[in-house]
Amino acid sequence: MEMEKKFIRSFFIRTLILLTAVIAVVVIFDPFYQYHKPLPGLKAVLTDKEYQCVGTLRNFDYNALIVGSSVCENYNNGWFDEAFDCTAIKAIRSYGATADLCYLLDIAYEDHDLDYVFYNIDPSSLSASTESTYVSTGCPMYLYDRNHLNDYQYVLNKDVLMEKLPYMLAFSFIGDYDEGDSYNWAQWKYFGRDMAMGLYTRLPSVTEMQPQTIDSEQLAGNIALLTAQVEAHPETTFKFFFSPYSMLWWDNAYRNGTRDAVIYDEKQAVAALLEYDNVEIYFYQDDEEIITNLDNYMDMIHFSKDINYYVYDKLAKGEDRLTMENYEERLNEMYRLSEKIVNEYILEYYDE
Repeated sequence: MEMEKKFIRSFFIRTLILLTAVIAVVVIFDPFYQYHKPLPGLKAVLTDKEYQCVGTLRNFDYNALIVGSSVCENYNNGWFDEAFDCTAIKAIRSYGATADLCYLLDIAYEDHDLDYVFYNIDPSSLSASTESTYVSTGCPMYLYDRNHLNDYQYVLNKDVLMEKLPYMLAFSFIGDYDEGDSYNWAQWKYFGRDMAMGLYTRLPSVTEMQPQTIDSEQLAGNIALLTAQVEAHPETTFKFFFSPYSMLWWDNAYRNGTRDAVIYDEKQAVAALLEYDNVEIYFYQDDEEIITNLDNYMDMIHFSKDINYYVYDKLAKGEDRLTMENYEERLNEMYRLSEKIVNEYILEYYDE
């Protein structure tokens, strides 16, 4: 009996020591940056935005954010650092819904003062739900809240210990990993017209065009979320921009009957945001040469890193800025270009 007690006592002590060691290793190296920024000598290896983005927003040193959907993941933070004399990190949500991105902005503003927010507005974000989707899509909310009691799911996680932590250490000491390329996926993907066309499922017929005001309720809510951020942070310069989606996206918007509503939503959002002195808006959707060249794309939306650099360079130079005087004409021109796409450019690929 005494030997059994000693064995049980020894077993629990050894188990406790092992668990403590595991927790200590995870907390010290912290591959999801839940507790601190990278240790001296280690790089910020950022490849899992759902697990790492919130931690970086709370614990990294920065005064600027690159905010947007997956089309923003291939920007290099260093480009913005150099052009705007700032320290930028990314606040990314794949869907790019306004509510989700504003959720990330709220976290950033908890402990940081921001000089710049470079914010990509996806057309779909203006008609999306005004409720954040992190819980409904199964994100690891134990990394999002400030309750460390539920962090056992992180600090006692086999995948974190055996995969994520070694991965972070390997990229810190082996190869030429660039911290500015956080969440970058372009190097692993193929771009070109064959890929883009292969991933485009074209609707067999054209749906009747929906009323342009069909999304008015969601639009008003999303505009309110954006203007609330702008109003609450007058010290921040918000540089909103619209990225160049491919002509396949516009063909799809035309065929599914949403094109008119998309352009209307953008006009309303731009008009509302331009009322603020700390807002600048830039428009790159209508670059005909880029959006009609499918070699720039992987699918309807996602473009190569060269196009990311093109957008950054335009932003840095202040080119294609929308104003109260020109925004309606620029968006009307996007309407005319979409007509040209469906009546001319797309015929190279589809025999009507």
